[in-house]
Amino acid sequence: MPLHKLEHFDQNYRETFGGDDLKALDLYTVGGDRVGSVGDVLVDDDGHFRYFIIDISLDLVSKKILLPIGLCRISYPERRVYIDGLSRQQIENLPDHTEDALINNDHNYEEKVRSVFRSPTSDVTYDRDTYNYQKDPDLYGLNEQSHQTFKLYEERLIANKYRIKTGEVTVGKHIETETVSVTVPVKKERVLIERVTPTETGKVVNPNELKFQEGEVARIEVYEETPEIHKEAFVREEVRVKKVVEQDIVEAQDTIRREELEVDTVSNLDV
Repeated sequence: MPLHKLEHFDQNYRETFGGDDLKALDLYTVGGDRVGSVGDVLVDDDGHFRYFIIDISLDLVSKKILLPIGLCRISYPERRVYIDGLSRQQIENLPDHTEDALINNDHNYEEKVRSVFRSPTSDVTYDRDTYNYQKDPDLYGLNEQSHQTFKLYEERLIANKYRIKTGEVTVGKHIETETVSVTVPVKKERVLIERVTPTETGKVVNPNELKFQEGEVARIEVYEETPEIHKEAFVREEVRVKKVVEQDIVEAQDTIRREELEVDTVSNLDV
């Protein structure tokens, strides 16, 4: 199972523990010898404590090690973590803890740590595919008398948004008809025949100029304009259809609940 640093799993872990920072505690043996300090805490996907990352500082030994949580007892009033039976030899035999081991989820690395702390009479057989922390209660199980925990819950308002269809706009066109009139002026030609009195009435015509002809005619072509009416289509208007997004802020209020810790003591106890 992957392991996570406490602050990556729960950014508000200090509030979860009432303001206490586990990473500020020193590591002591039950006999009162300081052997190091807590550098960080590793939890699994379910939030269960699995290891302390300990900065070891002994006479000739300085390293980071993983310490299974079941071997420890936390004392917040003293701001200490106690461990019994951690020998110098065990510290020297523990592999150095590196970030790569955590990032790569190296199960074999964890098994090297467990093998140092397991009892010689332990019958646990490690199999990477079937192993779980419950198989090593001595290493990961918490003493319920020393580590009693319960969860405090609170409600939060969670704001989400989703799209719903609020309407639909259909834009189309239809044909309307109307009767219109148009006037076109046209011209027509007509022949006007007038009989007039000649200006030379009574004047004798020279016989040499006299020409009597039969069948003489005058031809005049007559025209008139005929109107030609037809229909043509033109672009009258152009319509563009598009959507714009308007943003609004919606505020909601509700009553939420939160559990707070109450501590009642009998007698004069330092809690």
